[in-house]
This record gives sequence, structure tokens and C-alpha cells, in this order.
Amino acid sequence: MSYQLTIEPLGAVIDVEEGQTILDAALRQGLYIPHACGHGLCGTCKVQVCGGEVDHGAANPFALMDFERDEGKTLACCATLQDDVTIEADMDDEPDARIIPVRDFAATVTRIVDLTPTIKALHLALDKPIDFQAGQYVQLEIPGLGQSRAFSIANAPADVQRSGEVELNVRIVAGGAGTTYLHEKLKVGDRLRLSGPYGRFFVRQSAHLPMVFMAGGSGLSSPRSMVLDLLGQGCTEPITLVYGQRTRAELYYHDEFVALAAQHPNFTYVPVLSNEPDAAEGSDWTGARGFVHDAAKAHFGGSFAGHKAYLCGPPPMVEACIGTLMQGRLFEDGIHTEKFISAADANAQRSPLFKRV
Repeated sequence: MSYQLTIEPLGAVIDVEEGQTILDAALRQGLYIPHACGHGLCGTCKVQVCGGEVDHGAANPFALMDFERDEGKTLACCATLQDDVTIEADMDDEPDARIIPVRDFAATVTRIVDLTPTIKALHLALDKPIDFQAGQYVQLEIPGLGQSRAFSIANAPADVQRSGEVELNVRIVAGGAGTTYLHEKLKVGDRLRLSGPYGRFFVRQSAHLPMVFMAGGSGLSSPRSMVLDLLGQGCTEPITLVYGQRTRAELYYHDEFVALAAQHPNFTYVPVLSNEPDAAEGSDWTGARGFVHDAAKAHFGGSFAGHKAYLCGPPPMVEACIGTLMQGRLFEDGIHTEKFISAADANAQRSPLFKRV
């Protein structure tokens, strides 16, 4: 059984299966409704119901308050249709976005590589080709958990097309059931299911501006895919990657970026460590020390005007980088951040510097 959903102001009419959420149905038709957590926690996907009835599902009462339900609002990531429905949603017009419907994939684990003591690279051979924009992510179903986790694709689209494999970099989270399974139980030959692509974190190439990528922790996946894609396309705009980790042992793909910087004169690599022991304790690190926003500020002399910035990493790192970029005269329209967030992130305070999140 299915119902019809009309999405205004587009006037698009799509079929929605019984029990399928509004967001899932829209994404599978290539229609992008802004969203973040995907689990009713953050409220980013709030839409206005103009006609018909919906079931609000598991929407968090703080993300969808009682007065908003009374006003006819609902969360697209949780709401299911009870009859034919019309909604009004904020459909952003992004010239660099490609229309790529979300699809389901089966995958086989071909390699598991230890990148650092806490991060593994999972190489997954897909049962059919996936189309995506560098920077986008997939939802990976965790066997036996009945839940999925979001992971950015770490290799470039051209590499995925050539090899038929996606690479996902997974940091183990203390107490996290999903990442613990992937680190401790997953093995080569296992079969997995995933869906994608998701997200609006991709390069705005139509801007034709110098780009700065700021990444920390396992947030390197999206920037790596984007940088490899740009260089592979022969991009001539200046590209700078500022990448932070705590110690040299956690700094992965370091040699790859050093080699790319030597090969491409328009690419600059700035690694920075926040907790590396000093020389007296045996470290031979001669690069920058501190945090990503400090290293970026020093590298650019505190001025970021005329750039496009792409941020991906732990929320405190992203917040610090946003503040530094704005102090350096780069404002909201020039700053792009990855927006898939965990339950813990959803409960954290959003940047007061951004009007739209």
C-alpha cells in the first residue's frame, strides 16, 4: 500500500510506501530535504504539513515541540503518511548539487586496514556501481544491531568507479556498539548492506575560489575524497588541507598528502598535532603543534577572505574553526560543514555564529 506525497513549492508528487518516512521517500527520488541526524533528534528536517495526516513517529519532543505539532509541523526523517499528504519544505537551490537518488547496496568486505591504533579502513566491494559526489556519505547497517551508522566515503569517485570498492574509515568509539562491532567482529568476506549517497558536503566548484579544508580526527574521510577528486580532475585553484590529530601515531595518510603536495604546486598540506610529546621525550615531529584553527590562522596570517572553507571533524574543532574563519573575514556563505551528527552531537549546542544549521 502506498500514498501520494506532494512536496511544495516544487509541486513534485511521489509515492510513499506504508511505513516509509517522508525523508527516505524524497531522497530515493533525488529530492533533497535538508536534514542532519536522520533520527528525529535535531529538528533540521522540519516541514509544514499543508494537507492530510501524518504519524510523527519517534520525533524527539525537544526537536518537535507540542505547539509545533499543533501548528502542523513534523520531522521528515520520522513522519510516515496516514493518507495522501501535501507538505511545504525548504528546498535549497544549490547549483553544484547533482541529483543522485539514494539506493540500497550489498557489499563484501575485501580488506580491513589498521590506519592508526583507533581507526580502521574498511574496503567494501559493492554489488553494483554507486554514483556520488566527493564528500558524501553512506548509511552502513550494523549486523545484529538493527541500526545503521553514517560513514563518509574516503576514496575519490574515480577510484570507486575503477575499483568497484568504497573505503570507509571507522574510529572506535568507547562504548559504541556499532564501531565496536566493526573493529572487533567484522572480518574479510563478511556481507554488509548500505544505502546512499547522502549529504550536501561537496565542493562548490562553480565559485572558482581558493579552497581550505580543515579536518580533525576521523573527519579526514570527506576532505580526502574531495582533495583527491579535485587533483584528479586537474583543478588549478589553490587547495590547502589543514589536518589535525593528537599524536604522530594518529596522523594517517600523512605520507600520501606529503607526496601530493610535492606533485601538485597548487596543493598545500599543513599537518598539526595537539598532544605530541616533545623532542626530550623522543618525538622527531618538526611540524606545527596546537589545534587546527590555530594552525590555519598562522598559515593564512589570520585572513580567509576570498576562500571557500570545508570543515569536518569533532564538533568542538568545527566550532573553533568557524570562529577563526569569521574573525578572518570569511562568513557563513563561504563555510561548509559536514552535517551528519550523532545523538550526542544533537544534544550539543549549535554554533551561535551560524544563522542556518
